[in-house]
Amino acid sequence: MRIASWVPSLIALALLGSPAHAQHRQNLQQVWDAALQRDPAYAAARAQRNADQEIVPQARAKLLPYISASAAGEVDTNRELRGLSQGETKRRGLWALTLTQPIIDIGNWNKLEQSQFVANSADLGMQQAYQDLILRVSQAYFDVLAAQDTLRTVLAQKQAVSSQLDAAKKGFELGGKTIADTYEAQSRLDLLNAGELQARNAVQVSEDQLAKIIYERPGALAGLASTTTLPPPQPNKLGDWTAQAGQANLAVARAQLSAKIVEKQIAIAKSGHAPTLSLYAQTGSISDRGVYGMQNGPRSLDTTVGVQLLIPIYSGGEISSQVREQTSRLQQARYDLEAARRQAVQSTQQYFSGVTSGLAQIEALQAAEKSSLASLDANKIGYEIGVRVNIDVLNAQQQLYETQRALLRARYDTLMNSLRLKASSGILSEADITAINQLLETGPAAALSR
Repeated sequence: MRIASWVPSLIALALLGSPAHAQHRQNLQQVWDAALQRDPAYAAARAQRNADQEIVPQARAKLLPYISASAAGEVDTNRELRGLSQGETKRRGLWALTLTQPIIDIGNWNKLEQSQFVANSADLGMQQAYQDLILRVSQAYFDVLAAQDTLRTVLAQKQAVSSQLDAAKKGFELGGKTIADTYEAQSRLDLLNAGELQARNAVQVSEDQLAKIIYERPGALAGLASTTTLPPPQPNKLGDWTAQAGQANLAVARAQLSAKIVEKQIAIAKSGHAPTLSLYAQTGSISDRGVYGMQNGPRSLDTTVGVQLLIPIYSGGEISSQVREQTSRLQQARYDLEAARRQAVQSTQQYFSGVTSGLAQIEALQAAEKSSLASLDANKIGYEIGVRVNIDVLNAQQQLYETQRALLRARYDTLMNSLRLKASSGILSEADITAINQLLETGPAAALSR
């Protein structure tokens, strides 16, 4: 039996495990649905957005009529100064109803316009939290897959090295090999035992990270099929992506709104010099006199309607200082906007390059995997006929498994770069989760054996 025929079978057996432990796989869409309902960071962002939306009705309320009612009861006692003898005691009750309607209030109108910008920024913050959740879920999902892949390759390599160790022992017993071959295989196996412990710990840590998001231990996860071809970015032109990022990146959009909020804050500060005009109306009564002074005759109901003009004259320089402060903050906001735009373009370039170079790396690693497998076959045959030593076979095995591990990691990294590319351009959505989910294998999966 040729070695080339049983090596792939050995690798597949180690990767798949025992069918007796097979269970249905949990896919990315299911994990995403759980994260939407259970992730505390996203829930906090949603609550913050709802809270910020209330700024609009609060600002509008400053321009609407304000009605207040008051009531009181009084006891008025008059005593003579000499001896504090009892004089006269009067009891009375009073009530008043007052309505105030702003007519001209430039500051509150500016606050209302500013509140709309704050509410829009809160909506964008919610979208950022949504995209961040997509990235965190996807990264945690692929980190689990990568850790499990690493463990599987370690287990497969252990099985291959164990077979090589058995062959070295038999060869030494028959006198055809030296004891050095046995020692070399044993030392490699010992290192793999240590690597297995580290790999199992990495699986545990990655599963804990995913569990923190979905609030449950993840089950067996659906992985990428080995024959899956990852798509290139669409459009496949960097200029189109950077132009999109410069305008639609959510951080850029929020920075633009932040600048508008500060612009309105300057207008609000300047309105401190502006007069305000309000309509007011009041009605009320006191049991023994009118609201506005002593009345002769029966109890009366007094009503007043008027217009009040308030003109600020001097406030100790506070308003001018506030204007200077907000002018400097506007400069800061504009610099922050430019920084956000540059960061968006740079990130887009980085992730676009990550996708395109990742696809090229996957193709190169696939070729390297074939070459490494052929090299391993040749070294095993050479070892059997005596033209290769045991260390050559062990090195060829290690190269093959490291290549396979790098190939799997490159596929996950390329997918994550494609998601981050869309996030930097402001177009990442649940549809991208659905698209990746369609690339995953379905059906039962085997548990990792110990």
